[in-house]
Amino acid sequence: MSTQTLPDVDTRPEGTESTDDDAPKMFHYVRKNKIAESAIMGSHVVALCGEVFPVTKSAKPGSPVCPECKRIFENLPPGGEE
Repeated sequence: MSTQTLPDVDTRPEGTESTDDDAPKMFHYVRKNKIAESAIMGSHVVALCGEVFPVTKSAKPGSPVCPECKRIFENLPPGGEE
């Protein structure tokens, strides 16, 4: 039995090449329990700052964070998720 490596194939439709322009400018704080639902179902989430959007990307360490979301989060009382 032999194995063979298939060449990389780009399955994106023509004209939709990925660029840095489609990367989020900054990331927002949203309720944890809504992230997976949005990513799977495509539903929209509401960030602490009021921005409404579908979750499409995960923040990496060092990613820029919305200053308004950060300010609101830092002023929330300590506690758990709902």
